[in-house]
Order: sequence, then structure tokens, then C-alpha cells
Amino acid sequence: MHTRAIRFEAYEREDGLWDIEGYMVDTKTYAVKEPYRGHRPAGAHVHDMALRLTLDEKMVVRDIEVSTEHAPYAPCFTVSPAFKALVGAQIGSGWRKAINAAVGGVKGCTHLKELMISAATVAYQAMGRWPKDADAPAEPKPAAPAEKPYFLDGCRAWDASGEVTRRLYPLHYKGKA
Repeated sequence: MHTRAIRFEAYEREDGLWDIEGYMVDTKTYAVKEPYRGHRPAGAHVHDMALRLTLDEKMVVRDIEVSTEHAPYAPCFTVSPAFKALVGAQIGSGWRKAINAAVGGVKGCTHLKELMISAATVAYQAMGRWPKDADAPAEPKPAAPAEKPYFLDGCRAWDASGEVTRRLYPLHYKGKA
């Protein structure tokens, strides 16, 4: 009945910054009559939205662009300027709070907010990438005690008492010896 397609792409730029681009398209499998746009055939875009976050190496937002190509209501097309309030915010602890402060409620768009939240995890995947095979050591060097990786205890695989942490980050392993 309804399809939401979301796609992200991450780019490392020559100037040392990163672009995280997100796209969202909603469609219906049946024709609808909307109150403002009228008849919409099956497969027509209900929503078609995009964003680009430009980040530095510390995951600080240096620029942001959002666009709405298709949406059911005129006010949906007016929210782009509000997202500029996120310039200077850092992805990490407090990211969702920063999004809600900048574009929560009537200041922004629920769908673009959802893309912003997912863009953070894409940034971590892109910027915290594994080395290419040719450059990779057999095992990563354990982090120094003061350098606890941010992702430990963030999910089941990175449980500080689990096997993955024991093997890859033994200095931060909290399980049985």
C-alpha cells in the first residue's frame, strides 16, 4: 500500500570535509485524491526529499542543505532555512536534542528530521571506515586506556564484556578473563 525508499551516500571530499547525502521518496500503490494536489496516480511521489550534511573530521556540521521536491502541503516547502541552525552542531551525544531544538515541532519537517537522525549513523559508517585491504593490519591496534571507542556498549556486537571487544579492544574488555 505504501513504500518509503531511503538511500544514503557518503563522499570524502578533496578539501578534507565529508558530504552525507540522504534521499527519501514515499509512494502509494493506488491512486489518491489529496486535498491540495488533487488526483495523484498510483506511484506518484507523495514525498520526495533530500538533504546534504557537510561535516568536518570531528563530525561538526559545516553546512547543510535540504530540499523538498514533492510534498502534499505548501508549508512543507518552507522549512529549509530552519535547518541551517544545525551548522556548528556535532554528531554524537546530543545530536537528536540538537535536531529537535533546531527543527522540532512546527519549525521543521518530521520526514527531514528522520533523515537527519539516520544521516548520523551513515556518517559513522563512512568516516570511521575500516582500512582498505592493502593497508589493513591483521588486527587493529588496541586503543589506549584513555581512548575508549565511542561505540563500545552501543549495541550487542560491541558489548564491552563480549567476544568482539575482547578480541579487538582487549584494554576495554569487561568480561571474564
